[in-house]
Amino acid sequence: MNGSSQWINYILLFGVMIMWGMNVTAIKVLVEYVPPAAMQSWRILLAGLVLAAIISVKGEWRRITKKQTVYIAFASLTGVTAHHLFLAFGLANTTAVNGSLIVALVPVFTSILALLILGDPFTRIKFIGIVSAFTGVCFVIIAGSDSGAESIASGDILMLAAVFAQALSFIFIRKATSDLSPRLVTGIMFIVGSMGLFLFSALLEPEGLPPLAEIPAGVWMIFLGSSVLATALGHQVFNLSIQKIGAGQTAVLIILCLFLEW
Repeated sequence: MNGSSQWINYILLFGVMIMWGMNVTAIKVLVEYVPPAAMQSWRILLAGLVLAAIISVKGEWRRITKKQTVYIAFASLTGVTAHHLFLAFGLANTTAVNGSLIVALVPVFTSILALLILGDPFTRIKFIGIVSAFTGVCFVIIAGSDSGAESIASGDILMLAAVFAQALSFIFIRKATSDLSPRLVTGIMFIVGSMGLFLFSALLEPEGLPPLAEIPAGVWMIFLGSSVLATALGHQVFNLSIQKIGAGQTAVLIILCLFLEW
């Protein structure tokens, strides 16, 4: 990867971080109108269908091997179903600021998992960074919580689970995209993962969707922006970066979401 293309990649990633920083607030708004699991299932399915259309136009569909199927299946389970389920329920029970603070731990979890699973080098600087990140985020959440330990035990812990699930998915994505197009991997992940979200929605939210006519037009615009821009296009760029520069280095840029949310 030459210097010019690397800079273009970082600029695109910066744009993705802007969208993801805004997306935390967008999801916080959406869960006020639609049950969390139902909202995430439809949002992710739409993102998957958008990518499927792009893949079809570009003629990028191809047969995948059994090993690739396993990697994509685990990436779908962790990075789509588990991550977005925990994210939606977590944001429904915490603040957008707390959510962004916890999202900033993604690079920490990714570095640890890359060390354990991919054999990435673990330096003294990484160790100091991991300890500092955990300490800082825990201190800010506890000190800034308005609702006390109950809030920390519900929404914030669900956000931590969402972060861990996403970090784990980066490892599987790195393996899957070693010889597959990131767009193809991302599209399949979203469609498969959304099916899992629909299942949880049926189990956890039997009341279903509210009357669609009662949802304001502005909320629908937020839904489309979150699904198409932040999720479909954003994850495509992000997964391409995982393929090019690695899971740990790409995940570090997620910390920008924290500053954008502040």
